[in-house]
Amino acid sequence: MRLRELRKQKNISQLKLAMDLGLNQNSISRYENGEREADYATLIAFADYFNVSVDYLLERTENPEMNI
Repeated sequence: MRLRELRKQKNISQLKLAMDLGLNQNSISRYENGEREADYATLIAFADYFNVSVDYLLERTENPEMNI
């Protein structure tokens, strides 16, 4: 998942991301390290937060744009 890459591009800490999304920092760390997989609602929250598609977040495409 591109979560770490997106977070670092925006210069956002794990703690800030967690607080903004109502999660805890430990969960963000586990998602970034591949120790835990996000559920659908969390994937959508990440995609909306970074304004990218879920497919981009999951590395299924190189195009970050959402098709609406």
